Amino acid sequence: YKVHPPAELADILEGAFRPGFFVGVSTVVHKLFNIVQPQVAVFGKKDYQQLMVIRRMVQQMALPIDIVGGETCRAEDGLALSSRNGYLSPQERAEAVQLSMALKALAAAARAGNAAGQLDAAALEAVAMETLRARGWQPDYMTLRKQHDLSPVSGVCHEPLVVLGAAKLGKTRLIDNLEV
Repeated sequence: YKVHPPAELADILEGAFRPGFFVGVSTVVHKLFNIVQPQVAVFGKKDYQQLMVIRRMVQQMALPIDIVGGETCRAEDGLALSSRNGYLSPQERAEAVQLSMALKALAAAARAGNAAGQLDAAALEAVAMETLRARGWQPDYMTLRKQHDLSPVSGVCHEPLVVLGAAKLGKTRLIDNLEV
């Protein structure tokens, strides 16, 4: 059997670049949950969309499991720890921190825009994308979304937000996010 997460959550961002990925994740995790029958399961916030997909699956299937989001572990310079970091050359590793820095700048700009009553998410996202492109990255997305469902932000938004980014540095695709 396959577990199909809702398209509005699974077919955006990572799902748009990796079609069917979250069907596979949901199916495997659901089977694991059926075997283990945990009361609590921890999923890292580094893969934020995956965490949201799993939370939604547990809710939809009425599974008696508390899904806890574990904080992203970072290197001293701020780079999110990932097995993918091992594919980076020493020069790329030094540059890789720019993804989290661009996300921090996007988050700060979103906070400032909200506080000023003038939040243009699309303009802020475009700046973040161009910041990475100018450094030689190939960004897939740098975006501001609502935490609870990853829907886009239009105008001032006082709900909890998250900035998410995915970009290739050389041959390595990195992802990261920060809650705002």
